[in-house]
Amino acid sequence: MSETTDQLNVIQVGQDGPTVVFLHGLFGQGRNFNQIAKGLTPDYRSLLVDLPNHGRSPWTVTFDYNEHADLVAARLRADGAGEDPVHLVGHSMGGKVAMLLALRHPELVRRLVVVDIGPVHSGEMSEFEHLLDSLAGLDLERVESRTHADELLSEPITTPTVRGFLLQNLRRDGDGWRWQANLELLRRELPAIGGFPEHEGSYDGPVLWVAGEKSPYIEPEDGPAMRRLFPRTRLVTVKDSGHWVHSEQPEHFVATLRVFLGAQTG
Repeated sequence: MSETTDQLNVIQVGQDGPTVVFLHGLFGQGRNFNQIAKGLTPDYRSLLVDLPNHGRSPWTVTFDYNEHADLVAARLRADGAGEDPVHLVGHSMGGKVAMLLALRHPELVRRLVVVDIGPVHSGEMSEFEHLLDSLAGLDLERVESRTHADELLSEPITTPTVRGFLLQNLRRDGDGWRWQANLELLRRELPAIGGFPEHEGSYDGPVLWVAGEKSPYIEPEDGPAMRRLFPRTRLVTVKDSGHWVHSEQPEHFVATLRVFLGAQTG
């Protein structure tokens, strides 16, 4: 496994085979897909991208899906995607970035996988407002350790797995702590994060649309918009899975990716 620091931060997993690029969701980091990437070796080389305002990637002044898609495209071109297109996998917010990248830079994308999100407004964002407000409200000067931070957040954020996921963004900064994600921008730009820009035209490559059986993020009424932009879409629903399909059903997710990525183009 290796890290690069040019432009957006990327972790590489594997050395050989076609390249698969993973884009994480809100509050996430590229390494969230580490287990999936390892499951694809040695047949695929994976790039785990930290999207802007997340992980070790730079922060931006505003949130704009088209701008984020272009930034990822520039990073992929620097890695050679202009000559050898990549398989692109995006979850939630990262799925929206992935869709726009395929629409705006189709020459870079061999196959597209969109995980539990559609090219539509994502609906109610109050849960994310609450999470962001809870993180921003944590007095970092009081925090003695990551365990202590978990205790302090246990009242506003009651689910341990959610706290554990969010606390991956907490980093040591000298004798204190800081948030690695750009919480202020993410809170301010939640309406943009929940939306999806208008786009003319379509991406004509193969597309796998993955839904979690227990997730509310893909609805039947989203189908027409998805098929208009991605006419070669195939929807697969993963049983016993919520929004975090790749972490809740990792073996099923890897198997599904292998089938789709290895299929002959029809």
